[in-house]
Amino acid sequence: MEEYDLIIIGGGAGAFASAIKANELKAKTLLVNTGLPLGGTCVNVGCVPSKTLLWAGEVMHLAKNHNVPGIDIEVKNFDFAQVVQHELDLVAKLRAEKYEKVLNGLENVTHTEGKATFVSPNEIDVDAQKYQAKKFIIAVGSTATVPPIENIQEVGYLTHIEALQIKNLPKELIVVGAGPLGLEFAQMYAHFGTKVTILQRNVSIFPPAEAELTSRLAEILAKEGITIKINAQIKSARKEGNRKILTYTINDTQEELSADEILLATGKTPNTKGLGLDKASIEIDEKQAIKVNPQFQTSQPHIYAVGDVINLPIRQEPTAGREGTLAAENALSNTQNSIDYNTVPWTIFTDPQLAGAGITEEQEIKQIGSCLCRTVSFADVPKALIIGRTEGLIKMVIHPEIKVILGVHILAPNAGDLIAQAMWLVKNKNTIDDITNSLPMFPTLSEAIKIAALSFTKDVSKLSCCV
Repeated sequence: MEEYDLIIIGGGAGAFASAIKANELKAKTLLVNTGLPLGGTCVNVGCVPSKTLLWAGEVMHLAKNHNVPGIDIEVKNFDFAQVVQHELDLVAKLRAEKYEKVLNGLENVTHTEGKATFVSPNEIDVDAQKYQAKKFIIAVGSTATVPPIENIQEVGYLTHIEALQIKNLPKELIVVGAGPLGLEFAQMYAHFGTKVTILQRNVSIFPPAEAELTSRLAEILAKEGITIKINAQIKSARKEGNRKILTYTINDTQEELSADEILLATGKTPNTKGLGLDKASIEIDEKQAIKVNPQFQTSQPHIYAVGDVINLPIRQEPTAGREGTLAAENALSNTQNSIDYNTVPWTIFTDPQLAGAGITEEQEIKQIGSCLCRTVSFADVPKALIIGRTEGLIKMVIHPEIKVILGVHILAPNAGDLIAQAMWLVKNKNTIDDITNSLPMFPTLSEAIKIAALSFTKDVSKLSCCV
């Protein structure tokens, strides 16, 4: 029987980060992957393909909505199938260069394809082959959740996987669920010319974010022709010819909606089923996620878990990768590494992008009992005026007494880039004085952070550009 220092179950961001760290530590390691190809969700059916298509949609939209007088651009020869094929080709290229090639260069890591199942706390079975290890890291990710809608299986639907691969552009699309995936795909397809309707069961399109910013984003999406129906409780699905029809209620009033396709964007379910976790005495929660402590240890101290499969709060690709690195080091070097999730940024890659780092106004009120917050329009940011993109907002949350920055939330073009600066401000416990005394480059969108800090003590609408 083969024995290893570490066995990693999975092949995505968390698994690869674990493998790279284990290789650096010269641990004899086995990586077992099944399901998605090497690279997991991010490169195959997540960040890389979705952002590629989002950018293509933005190019089309900006060509017609660039806000520059005197320039009239016409989009000719739009070929949706060719755009999708470009995306798939890029996925294949990055998978080969950033995962397959990288894995082949890890001299201490062996790779095998197959379904891993625990048969005991120290042993797994992979297609009738047994392997033992001193330590394990589970990084098997998650799959799209299918909500309990009557007849949805018979009617058929898309998940994010199929929505990134279809070559025929739907004329009409129903997106069930908002949040990052639903909002990104809704706008992407709308920019390509699809008539899109979002059915969201909550009153907000993204409840964890600042309400001011999500309300503004909803307004922007509506102006682009996307219909958003909130408080929608979906009851059933049926098919009439080639049309797919959803029946739902809003405030006890029943309505129906039909489209060519239905995209389910209602979250993800951890891939814990079939792992034999009971044989290893590994505990899971009510959402099927593996319970871990801050050091990523499961109920079995020698077995760790990272990424979408665990019950820790923020689930984005950079988080999974960092968790994988720290878990491998903890497992092999007996360190106690963990992540401060309060300082981890997040981004929804719509246009404008919605991003945040740190706590919200609502969270500050719960934690401290009061809040000191300011919201500034990008109409007060010179670069936004220059490029004609003044629709955005930035909100800063600070401690009411010591003026430490506790949270920054941005709705703007490239907010995912801007939030990196905010992450450091929150992580390093900077004050608004630190920011107002700084000298950001003019004119840039990043000046918005300084302007937000200035807004606590000045009327920023009355300041000159250079202040």
